[in-house]
Amino acid sequence: MRQFTLASLFDGIGGFPYAASFYNITSLWASEIVPACVLVTRKHFPNMAHAGDVTQLHGGKLPPVDIVTFGSPCQGLSLAGQRRGLADERSGLFMEAIRIIDEMREATHGEYPRFALFENVPGALSSAGGRDFAAVLQSFTKAQIPMPYSGRWANAGMVRGVGVDLAWCVYDAQYFGTAQRRRRLFLVCDFAGKCAGEILFVPKSLRGYFEAGGTPRQGLAAFSW
Repeated sequence: MRQFTLASLFDGIGGFPYAASFYNITSLWASEIVPACVLVTRKHFPNMAHAGDVTQLHGGKLPPVDIVTFGSPCQGLSLAGQRRGLADERSGLFMEAIRIIDEMREATHGEYPRFALFENVPGALSSAGGRDFAAVLQSFTKAQIPMPYSGRWANAGMVRGVGVDLAWCVYDAQYFGTAQRRRRLFLVCDFAGKCAGEILFVPKSLRGYFEAGGTPRQGLAAFSW
């Protein structure tokens, strides 16, 4: 079985590399500028290289990987912030991640990365009246993505560009083995196939993942889309 490789942007203390380690995915390098966070990941992932500040990286000059993960700063998208959206210089770092991905794909003639995984607060769906999320979708797919007729983005959905498959969903961490409520938006982009939904959406046969306030019996249908 092929072993996948991963790079983590805005790495923090290595949440994505940690999750990847359960599935035999090798984390080759990460980008993080907080020294204390880097100390943590150097201890737990001694073989993972540290590339430095995302604004100083060039995707075409980095080791190519199968998967690029990133949870770019969310202050501009969060209810706790001023909701300036992608215009906020911190949340606007999202475009640096897209630039790095694009540069890597150009340098490898579209072979790497195969997948991108983006994580952020649910406020990303409604920031700037939904226009920010439309910009997110367009950045990944390189296609014009119209706003929904309702004027609001659903908590789960899929779009496709030219050869690009993308899916997103809001999940709550309390139903995935953690002792806290933490709703997060996850987006998977498959640059070379139609596997995004298959990767992201929880199969209806997977027991134990059920919606807030529900029971396991109710939960078997909760994610049957």
